[in-house]
Amino acid sequence: MSRKPLILGIGGTIRAGSSTEKALVCALSRAEALGAQTRLLGGEFLGSLPIFDPRPSEASAAQLELAEAVRAADGLIVASPGYHGSISGVIKNALDTLELTGKDAQPYLTAKPVGTIITASGAQAGGTTLMALRSIIHALRGWPTPFGAALNAASDLFDGAGACRDDKDAWQLDTVAEQVMEFANMRIAR
Repeated sequence: MSRKPLILGIGGTIRAGSSTEKALVCALSRAEALGAQTRLLGGEFLGSLPIFDPRPSEASAAQLELAEAVRAADGLIVASPGYHGSISGVIKNALDTLELTGKDAQPYLTAKPVGTIITASGAQAGGTTLMALRSIIHALRGWPTPFGAALNAASDLFDGAGACRDDKDAWQLDTVAEQVMEFANMRIAR
């Protein structure tokens, strides 16, 4: 029997209970239902990361934790709010911090499937933010999954239990998780 894939979720905002983090938790729950081990580095963790400084210096414990979590992951799901047509600063800072893996044999997100989730107040912001995140994942040598979720957060997306109110949104989050799992399992098998 092959091992369970480890799917790392990175995302949210520094606001507790953000719709972005709730969306990420839903996708990670679907990955667990499909047999994954999951780990969440959410908004609180992201808010603790110092601004990445590319000059050689001592990395913080949080920066090292992020780098190690990415190294260990078989796949990732990255969730960002759409702020002014692009990803949030905390998500960009986390992705910039992956420069700590730049000298690894397989640096950054090399050959890892990466699902993308965007929550934004409006369809236009969702689309441009999704494209920006997918471009960054490509630059980090990751494999963005064919489908990326873009949820319109203009209305309340989740009920009190954290489940999607709209079946279409649930389908999007499930699809992201399913594709990450499919590619992570293929990666493990090879």
